[in-house]
Amino acid sequence: MYRILRENQEIRERRNQVRHAQRNYTKPELLATGPNQVWSWDITKLLGPVTWTYFFLYVMLDIFSRFVVGWLIAERESAELAQVLIAESCTRQNIAPDQLTLHADRGGPMTAKPVALLLADLGVVKSHSRPHVSGDNPFSEAQFKTLKYHPTFPDRFGSPVDARAWAQPLFRWYNWEHHHTGLGLMTPGAVHYGQAPQLWAQRQQVLHQAYAAHPERFVKGLPHPPALPTVAWINPPKVEVAHPEATPAQPGVDTEVRH
Repeated sequence: MYRILRENQEIRERRNQVRHAQRNYTKPELLATGPNQVWSWDITKLLGPVTWTYFFLYVMLDIFSRFVVGWLIAERESAELAQVLIAESCTRQNIAPDQLTLHADRGGPMTAKPVALLLADLGVVKSHSRPHVSGDNPFSEAQFKTLKYHPTFPDRFGSPVDARAWAQPLFRWYNWEHHHTGLGLMTPGAVHYGQAPQLWAQRQQVLHQAYAAHPERFVKGLPHPPALPTVAWINPPKVEVAHPEATPAQPGVDTEVRH
């Protein structure tokens, strides 16, 4: 019987099933050339005093300066708390309409309608990662790793009060004392508030003096401080460079490759 049904294409799923439309999510490509242009935010769990208890750390980060512009610790994930954090952070940083893009993953508070309406009221452009692609939110993921690998990070927190008592000095250290390798060994605060160029010049002067006193110690010549950041990307676009031989020469166009 099944052979005859199969030959006549009569075997099929007879139950009513929901069919979800396949969506093509666009890869976010965000560029920041200075502070307060693109922020990234996320929520991570902190272990509570006993098994299956958690507290939630919300962190909002400027991707250019790595400066934490806002954070809070709560006992739940909540769109209402996210609204408060976003609004207070924008007020504290004097964000003007159409100045900022706010990037996040697709968690419940991030995609909640009240949050979207708040961003529209503030004139903030929203951006979201693709589903199940952690690499679309790299700055927040890296910052959480820095916090959780810090020597002061405990195995568990006794209460939200304990968690906040840990977080306050840690974020102060992160913003103002942590010399970030991605920022030319500047602190996030120095980059965020425009102090980095002056500090870079002071470092260069010290290196000049050291070189002038003992040039034999510097086998590669005059040293320079690490370069300051000029751009920060989330998913920089891929630039395809055509091979010179693959492009036919055109009249009046110099096709010589110079090294």
